[in-house]
Amino acid sequence: MQSVMVMSFFIVLFSCFQMVFAGGPDQNDEWRIHSWERPRPPVVISASASTQDEPGRPPSDAIVLFEGGDLSQWVSQDGSEPKWNLEKNYVETVQGAGYIRTIQGFGDCQLHLEFMTPYPPKGKSQGRGNSGVFLMGIYEVQVLDSYENKTYADGQCSAVYGQYPPEVNSSRPPGEWQTYDIIFKAPRFNDDKELVKPAYITVFQNGVLTQNHVEILGPTNWCSRTPYSWHPEKLPLALQDHGNPVRFRNIWVRELPATGEPYGYRKELYWGDVVLDKYAGTYESENGSKVVMTKKGRLLYPSFPGSGEHPIFAESKTRFYSKFVNAEYEFVVDDDGNPTGLKVNVTSGGWAEYEKID
Repeated sequence: MQSVMVMSFFIVLFSCFQMVFAGGPDQNDEWRIHSWERPRPPVVISASASTQDEPGRPPSDAIVLFEGGDLSQWVSQDGSEPKWNLEKNYVETVQGAGYIRTIQGFGDCQLHLEFMTPYPPKGKSQGRGNSGVFLMGIYEVQVLDSYENKTYADGQCSAVYGQYPPEVNSSRPPGEWQTYDIIFKAPRFNDDKELVKPAYITVFQNGVLTQNHVEILGPTNWCSRTPYSWHPEKLPLALQDHGNPVRFRNIWVRELPATGEPYGYRKELYWGDVVLDKYAGTYESENGSKVVMTKKGRLLYPSFPGSGEHPIFAESKTRFYSKFVNAEYEFVVDDDGNPTGLKVNVTSGGWAEYEKID
């Protein structure tokens, strides 16, 4: 028996040495197990917890979307100024004012926000404290006063609206601040704009797991199910006006796998019809060459004679870039924001200037 035990010990020890010196069980792994040369992850100062009186502190690498008194990161759906009630520590929906959305687009992300449904409560079912959080402006996590308020299961608070009820109802009473912590993995499309991987979402409400990495079946809708359709890899987050005065505070997001310039991060901003309608049109250079700028949905598509269209993405209100060709675009605007011209730099060959002619 003792010899068997000794033999077993040496077999295990030999296996460990094999794993360490061969690089682990995956022979394609770049790093050996416990390698001291393996790069360490970046240091992030963690978030602090919120209380009913005070919101917590975001983590050090978060993009802060709202911390009170300032909606500069948000616009209405058409790109105009938000018409919600802005207070020192929160923003509140206004009936008929419409959704608000971020200017910046996001794909894979960790999203934190806090919300409060009205006290005293009014209405019932879907008419009580109704709002929503839309990832990419398309995929909704429901906000609702679900404290002692019956409604259909896939429409209550923390539901992936119309698709998945929450695993549990962890809603607090109306008039109390509640938290959402959401992990979102955006859908993937191939070059032919075909879906190759659906979106997935994990949700914690008030620290309780309510959606466990569920597969989103497509855009979330009321009383209908529609398939995925192609969209950019990043799109704005949106908050819903559903006619009830719901409050929001302490909204921040971390892009995944990481946020920040060291990881090659580049903003994708979405300005809406108010800006993009002005930029659409024809631009002409001194030698007669033209660029036609067409607006389709949330994006601008420039085209040159003999070339196809490709979408361009904003990183400021006037500066745009292409992900598909090496091209940069800078709109020249007057004091009222109306474009008078366009500068184009293709393949880093220098800036060509165009005048807006219609």
